[in-house]
Amino acid sequence: MQVAEAIVRILEKEGIEHAFGIPGASINPVYKYLEGSLIKHHLMRHEEAAVHAADGYYRSSSRIALAICTSGPAATNFLTGLYTASIDSIPLIAITGQAKANQLGTDAFQCIDIVSMAKPVVKKAVCVLDPENIVEILKDAVWTAKEGRPGPVLLDLPLDVQMKDVHVDLDSYKSLPIERKSPNTQLLQEAVTLLDNAKNPIIIAGGGVVLSHAEEELLKFAEWMQIPVITTYMAKGLIPEDHYLNAGMVGIQVGASSSGNAIFLDSDVVLGIGCRFTDRHTGALDVYKGERKFIHIDVDPKEIGKLIKPEIGIESDALEALKAMLEIVRAQGKRAGSQRVKQIAPMKEQSSLKTTFEGESIDPKNIFAMVDEVFSDNALFTTGCGLVQIWSGQYQKINKPRVYLPSGGAGTLGFDIPAAIGASVGANNKKTVCMMGDFGFTFLVEELGVASKYHIPIVVIIMNNGYLSLIRQNQKYAYKYEHEVSMEENLDNIDYVKISEGFGCESERVASYNDLKEALLKAKKASGPYVIDVIVDREVDCNMGNDLTHIATFN
Repeated sequence: MQVAEAIVRILEKEGIEHAFGIPGASINPVYKYLEGSLIKHHLMRHEEAAVHAADGYYRSSSRIALAICTSGPAATNFLTGLYTASIDSIPLIAITGQAKANQLGTDAFQCIDIVSMAKPVVKKAVCVLDPENIVEILKDAVWTAKEGRPGPVLLDLPLDVQMKDVHVDLDSYKSLPIERKSPNTQLLQEAVTLLDNAKNPIIIAGGGVVLSHAEEELLKFAEWMQIPVITTYMAKGLIPEDHYLNAGMVGIQVGASSSGNAIFLDSDVVLGIGCRFTDRHTGALDVYKGERKFIHIDVDPKEIGKLIKPEIGIESDALEALKAMLEIVRAQGKRAGSQRVKQIAPMKEQSSLKTTFEGESIDPKNIFAMVDEVFSDNALFTTGCGLVQIWSGQYQKINKPRVYLPSGGAGTLGFDIPAAIGASVGANNKKTVCMMGDFGFTFLVEELGVASKYHIPIVVIIMNNGYLSLIRQNQKYAYKYEHEVSMEENLDNIDYVKISEGFGCESERVASYNDLKEALLKAKKASGPYVIDVIVDREVDCNMGNDLTHIATFN
C-alpha cells in the first residue's frame, strides 16, 4: 500500500476517530484515503482553527484527534495552535504536507522547514524521509503525544514519500503501551509527614490532576487529611464549587476575586500537584513563596524547581502519586484538620460577587451568573484571552472537570470558537458555550461556517464593550494613558448579527438583562450554532494586581 494509505490505517488502529483540517496539493494523497475511512473529517476554514479544534476535542473527550493541512503558509498557520496546545499539555497529532523530498532547502513553492519552526512548541517534530520507517514513526508519534506530560507531535510528509509503496502488516500492529510514572514512596512518606506537621497546609491542584483523571483521588486525599484545596485556572471545576474544602483559586488575575488568595497567604506548607507555578498564578514570586515550604509533584521533572524550589520534589503521574499517598495516610488514621477549614465557606461568601439583574445597562460581570443559571452543569465552556476570559475565570461556577476549557498558558485570541467546535464533537455534540469579547470574536470568526455546516450546537456570547478592554485597563493603570484601544465601530457600524447570519448561524443583539435571559434560553434550545451580541457597560474594570497582597478591586 502507499504510505498515504498506511498513515490513515495506522491512525485508525491507534483509535483516532476525528480529524480537523483543510486539504491541499501537498497532502492530497493522504486525503484520498481519509475518504471512506473510520476517521470522520471536519473541513475547517483556517489551519490554525484545525489545531484548536483537535485541542478542544481532547480537552472534552480525553481522546486524541488529528489536525491536518498542506504545506507552506498552511503549515505555518498551525504554529499558534500547536503552541496553545503545548503550553496547556494537550496531546494531538498534527500532519502537514510538504514539497517533494528533493526540493527541501531549495525554496521551492510552499516549501518551508516547518519541523525546525515547530520544534519549540511541540513534544516532537519529524520530517518523514524514509517510507520504510512510517510505521515506527507513527507509532512513536502517538506514544510521545500521550506519555508523561502530554503534548502535540508534528509529522511533515513530503509529497513523493506519501506516494511510495510500503509493506505494512496491519493485522499485527500494536500500539506502544503508555506507562504512568510511579512515585518514590519514601519521598511521599516525607511529604505526608511535612503536611502532618504543618499548622495551615494547603493543596494546589493543577491541570495535571485533570489530565491524569485523578480528581476523585485528590478529593479523597483532601477529605482524609482535611486540607483546603485551591485549584489553578487549568483545574477549574476539579471539585464542586460548594464543597467544604474548595478554597477557591489563587492568582493575580483569575484568582483576584477569590478567597483563595487570603487562604493561601495564611498557609505554611503547600502541596502542589500537577501545577507549574506560573506567573499569573503566583504573581511576584517573593510574596508567593514567603516562608512557606513547598512539596511539588509533577510528571515533568523539568517543572520541579524551575520557579519554586521545593522542600520535596517528586516526579510522578498525579494519579499514581495520589493513590500511593492515600494508602499511606489511610494506614495512619484520618486527620482532624485545622480550624480554618470551617472558615472557608464564610470567606468564600464574603468575597463572592453580589450580582443583580437590574439597571438600564448590563454589567459584564453579571453575565456569568445568568449563564450559570441557564446552562448549569449541562454545557461545556471555552474562552480565549482578555477581560472576558479573566472575568469568566473569576465568576463562572464550574462543578465538573473537563467542562471549562480555556486557553491557559498562551491566552490565544481566536481559540474559543474552533475549540468549542472540537469540544462539542468530542462530547457527542454537547452544547458548548464560547465566552468572548467583541475584538476576540473577529479572530477565526469564519469557523462559524464550520459549526453551521456540521450543525454543531455552539453558543457564542460576545460581551461587546467596543474596546480592547484588557489593553485599555493595562494602559490606564500601568502607564497612565489610553491610545488605540477604543473600537466604537463594533457598537454602531460593524454588525455582528449579520456577520453571524452570513455564516448560517442564528443570531441576535441584546442590551438588557431581560432580553439577554430570553436569548440565552433560545440559544440553549437551538440545534445549531447561536450567536448573542451582548452590549455591555464600556468601562468596567477587572480585579487584578502584581502580587497576591496588592490586588486592585473594582467591584
